[in-house]
Amino acid sequence: MTSGIEEAARASALAAPHHDGSELYVLERPDDLGGKAVVRMRAPRGAADAVRLRYVVDGEPHSVDAVLDEEHDGELWWRATLPVGNPVVRYRWLLLGGDTGYGWLTGGGIVPHEIPGADDFALALDGGAPPWHAGSIVYEIFPDRFATTGAGASAEMPGWAVPRAWDASPEGRSPNTAFELFGGDLPGVEQHLDHIESIHANVLYLTPFFPAGSTHRYDASSFAEVDPLLGGDAALASLVAAAHARGMHVIGDLTLNHCGAGHDWFLRAEADERAPERDLFFFDGSPPWGYASWLGVRSLPKLNWSSPELRDRMGSVVESWLDAGLDGWRIDVANMVGRHRLDDLAGDVARWARALTRGRLLLAEHGHDFRLDLDGRGWHGVMNYAGFLRPAWWWLRREGEFEDVFSSSPAPHYDGFDAVGAMRAFRAGISWDAVLNSWTLLDSHDTARFRSVAASHDAHRVAIGMQMTTPGVPMVFAGDEVGLEGDWGEDARRTMPWDRPETWDSALLGHYRVLGALRRSHEALARGGLRYVHVSADAIAYLRETRGERLLCLASRAPHDPVAVPFGRLETLYGEDARGGVLPADGPAFHIWRISDG
Repeated sequence: MTSGIEEAARASALAAPHHDGSELYVLERPDDLGGKAVVRMRAPRGAADAVRLRYVVDGEPHSVDAVLDEEHDGELWWRATLPVGNPVVRYRWLLLGGDTGYGWLTGGGIVPHEIPGADDFALALDGGAPPWHAGSIVYEIFPDRFATTGAGASAEMPGWAVPRAWDASPEGRSPNTAFELFGGDLPGVEQHLDHIESIHANVLYLTPFFPAGSTHRYDASSFAEVDPLLGGDAALASLVAAAHARGMHVIGDLTLNHCGAGHDWFLRAEADERAPERDLFFFDGSPPWGYASWLGVRSLPKLNWSSPELRDRMGSVVESWLDAGLDGWRIDVANMVGRHRLDDLAGDVARWARALTRGRLLLAEHGHDFRLDLDGRGWHGVMNYAGFLRPAWWWLRREGEFEDVFSSSPAPHYDGFDAVGAMRAFRAGISWDAVLNSWTLLDSHDTARFRSVAASHDAHRVAIGMQMTTPGVPMVFAGDEVGLEGDWGEDARRTMPWDRPETWDSALLGHYRVLGALRRSHEALARGGLRYVHVSADAIAYLRETRGERLLCLASRAPHDPVAVPFGRLETLYGEDARGGVLPADGPAFHIWRISDG
């Protein structure tokens, strides 16, 4: 028997007025500034007697009446037209009379009083991201730990390196952590493209490949070449060509916030106060080294984006590797780029970088509230730690003590309402294009492995299902698909056990393959809108919808009360059949059905 709380949650989920930026709700958008957009909002019959749309142009709010567009299955669709007078237009809906009385609908939901504009819907004139991205699955590779062919064996062994056997585990939190060299290389990546394609990933994201003073390579000593330890420039060119021949794309990793203390630019700047490179950095007395650096780390001097010379030099870096075949960049610690003391050039740098990428992908690393930095004119999307990874972790994680991501703070334990609330909060206030082009990730080279977070094959399967069906581009960290573990970032950078297939979770790999295939083959999962059908402590059901397709997804972390849905025939695409309009109540479990009203 369904509890009163669950009944109320289910009723409010589908009965709530709804709008998002998908094709069902944004019917027309102009190509040029000054054109008009046509948007729609759906609400149950009787929810309102009248609806208005409020939009902002040049900082000033305006409003226009919405008109009834159509009625279907007890729902009214209200339509309004607004001018697109700025590169990004923010808007909200006002419902008047009826059952609502008075209510504002924004990306955060409907409320009965005036609220600030941070959660308003946003329509970006320029969607920006390359069209291939939203329909993709990204596969992250930490080159030193993925596969080795010995291509870098002829390179001179750097003095910092601590050579390790391939099957050894990283030492983790030790003085050697940044210097453990396992010998992975780019030809090793090329040799395993069949495996990557087998889970239907079609974008390779390579963490930095530049020469550096560590195996993580975020302390580049040059941006002009590929590290010989990885096989050099020829190895990258060969990998890019092989990937492109398969219809795959390759994304590099660039540090616009800092370089390494061994970089020629910094060495010349440090040695000579009159050197032109001096202005590329902040020699401002910052403790403890006298210059600004990333989180006070001596080997990572911060770049000064008020310097025209830096923009010229980094512009050449950005463009030269795109010209060499890269399909875009992931920007390391993008939230810190251009920000130092009184300087806040972050948005300016993001727009500068977007112009240089010329239609290629520009994806930002951002570990917390990214919304102000996704203004529709800079980064195309972010690594969605705040709006996907954390809520998924805290809903599905194992019992016991746990730390938050990128923090020593105690981690919460979410129920389904908390998880959905967090996900909705971070979709609010940004354009739907940014939502669809942000990466839904369960972990990365900077975090614990999800398998260790959940400590459960079944919970991992639920998380994969959510990752592949939530708005955004799934990003899989190499090894997740075979069940690799790791309790924190460096511990998670374990080598791929290619020669030990008996250690693989083969059943999990099968789920990655099936769910990856579904993700890549359904437009509703790539670009469709999102509506919640049911939310309770242990179960979350939601729709992904386009004009031509409706998919129903159910994620559960434990057995739960049955969920009844008001839909027609449900064709099972993954998981168990639904019978008589009632969804399976088992768990942990994940299911996908195609809805047919015929």
